[in-house]
Amino acid sequence: MKYVYLLACLFLFASGKAQEKLLLRQHLISDLSETPIYPRLTTEVNGEKVWKENFQYMDSIDIYSITYLSDGLKVNGLLVKPKKKGDYPCIIYNRGGNRNFGSLVIAHGAITLGQIAKEGYVVIASQYRGNAGGEGQEEFGGKDVNDITILPEVLKEIPSANTSKIGMYGWSRGGMMTYIALTQTEKIKAAVVGGAVSDNFQTIADRPEMEKGVLAELIPEYDKNKQAELEKRSAVKWVDRFPKDVPILMLHGNADWRVKPEQSLNMALQFEKYRIPYRLVMFEGGDHGISEFKNEVNDLVLHWFDRYLKNDEALPNMKYHGK
Repeated sequence: MKYVYLLACLFLFASGKAQEKLLLRQHLISDLSETPIYPRLTTEVNGEKVWKENFQYMDSIDIYSITYLSDGLKVNGLLVKPKKKGDYPCIIYNRGGNRNFGSLVIAHGAITLGQIAKEGYVVIASQYRGNAGGEGQEEFGGKDVNDITILPEVLKEIPSANTSKIGMYGWSRGGMMTYIALTQTEKIKAAVVGGAVSDNFQTIADRPEMEKGVLAELIPEYDKNKQAELEKRSAVKWVDRFPKDVPILMLHGNADWRVKPEQSLNMALQFEKYRIPYRLVMFEGGDHGISEFKNEVNDLVLHWFDRYLKNDEALPNMKYHGK
């Protein structure tokens, strides 16, 4: 009898741990008027501040700052979702940069994430551990990848999130994080990367300052394990590990000096070799953010996710075929 009682207690304890909340804080940012982005979003009509035509969707979305658990660490981020109740597909957005450079601010919630959320998506984004007041230390593609692979579980705690339909979208370093995550989780149905880092050996060759100022500072025991650690963060070296059922849209400006376009061109050749479903779009004269073609980029991103998340479009036929 005591044995049965002990098993019951263990079961209840395990169940309680399994049900432990990951989303610790969800703070609605209800008033943007005191934020730096507000003047960019608004104009004055008859003495009254109103949303500019391009940003009238602001009334249809909610922006939250969030704190969630990853490996027991409190990590901060943003969540943007439609105000209207529904059952929405989800996008995990992976920011670029490192530490404070590229960190998420309200402008990202209102514009970058908001323009996706307004089309009927729940969008969640991590600052990565150690950033923006979060606990731990980021590792530029090391254990901090767990901060994004845990987000499908965090999304389960958001009532309007349909976690059977999750996409991932990363830019620059966030593209690198996306590549790594796709080999570590089976919960992503479609992905988009922009100006993505796929080869850190090439990054060092193109921008030597990145090694001393970023990689050597953030990657644990970098000096001892340089070759192995760079390979872990260079997807072009292990494309054979990629799933073949996750279509990937690759976007790159061919005037990008931060991440040279060769990184996506070489990645596409590897995708071709292993028959990974992909589309590569190179933008003539585009910079790192492809700022010259923002509207086109936004349309391509939304169309890609609509195809494979909202519309459940069949995967492309990657076998050589045709007449």
